[in-house]
Amino acid sequence: MSAEPAGGKESDEIIFQWAFCTLRKADNGQRLDVIARDTTLKTGDQIKFFMKLESPIYFYLIYQSSQRELSVLYPARFKHLDGKDSRPVKQYIPEGDQWFELDEYSGKEKFFLLASSIRLLDLEALINQYESADKAKKTGLADKITSEIRNLRKRHLKFKTYAEKPVTIIGNLRGAEQSESVHSKDIADYAVEISTTTFFSRTYTIDHQQE
Repeated sequence: MSAEPAGGKESDEIIFQWAFCTLRKADNGQRLDVIARDTTLKTGDQIKFFMKLESPIYFYLIYQSSQRELSVLYPARFKHLDGKDSRPVKQYIPEGDQWFELDEYSGKEKFFLLASSIRLLDLEALINQYESADKAKKTGLADKITSEIRNLRKRHLKFKTYAEKPVTIIGNLRGAEQSESVHSKDIADYAVEISTTTFFSRTYTIDHQQE
């Protein structure tokens, strides 16, 4: 996701809303939880993301499976917007009523969230190489991508200070109330607003276990 500041002026401000939620299997059906850190999920559990940019930034969400295969969940393509409107409406990943569901392959899975005031061209180039590479070359390129993410973090350590606050205040936040369907809940209601400058990253490690 790329967006240019109005008037073409550079800005290092990063502000966005973010939610990472899961539907876990429970005795009475499913329970909605917010994922804020590394956690354990089981085959059949479902996950969904929400984001909304409040400042013009580049936003990336990358997934690494337990087989170390990589896929870009956001953006769909690396390209510039026209710059006329840099603040999109609510963005759900996947879109609409869909949720990702954990398959039968257990192990460690990771989600890399990156937000930057400048376009991460080296990272994009590596991902493009990975997506077009033969299967035999993908493992090596996947290692280069995760190494580039680590290097980005190291280079931006001085920007590690950030603020995080709830966008809204909700009673029984983690889905304790079961009178309504968990599928009818809007995960945007569980979002936090993250603000910093220049660069932000967070990695979620999921211990994916069999039921």
